[in-house]
Amino acid sequence: MNTTVLTELINQYGYLAIALLIALENIFPPIPSEVILTFAGFLTLNSELHILGVIVASTIGAVLGALILYLAGHLLSAERLEKILSGKVGQLLHFNDKDIAKSISFFKKHGSKAIFLGRLVPVIRSLISIPAGMTHFDWKRFVVLSSLGTAIWNTILICSGHYLGASWEKILTVFDSFTTIIVILLGFTIIS
Repeated sequence: MNTTVLTELINQYGYLAIALLIALENIFPPIPSEVILTFAGFLTLNSELHILGVIVASTIGAVLGALILYLAGHLLSAERLEKILSGKVGQLLHFNDKDIAKSISFFKKHGSKAIFLGRLVPVIRSLISIPAGMTHFDWKRFVVLSSLGTAIWNTILICSGHYLGASWEKILTVFDSFTTIIVILLGFTIIS
């Protein structure tokens, strides 16, 4: 994402822009929270933004985005998902009905931990909301666990951007490596 566009949006709309960008990032994972949040942390050095305000706005945005995916999962039954994944989408993603059953079983056993820890992990951060909704996990608990995990993640990124200052982009390579490792591990988990 272009930092010029980010700067303009954040300068014009402040915390609201941060909340909306992060909500979108949760719904459309290709929009990278790492860039948005580390850059917003950097902007706290030269603008009227404050670290705590950025943390609160980004956490609210993330939880709103997570709730939209939770609702999508809530409305999407396992049977409907199996039907979707039995076609080209399933082949493309290498998912089948057994994977869905495993995921739901895992989530029923480890739902709270999965939500909290999942909000700390790139890629999983967004996806964890869907099985939470599908299993009808208590939405109030979901909001609390998502808020806590998200606040930790956001704080790390925002403070990294703030303390690295003009060198904020250096941290992105670390997060890119971390994300690559997570995606590879997820791939192995899904295949096995």
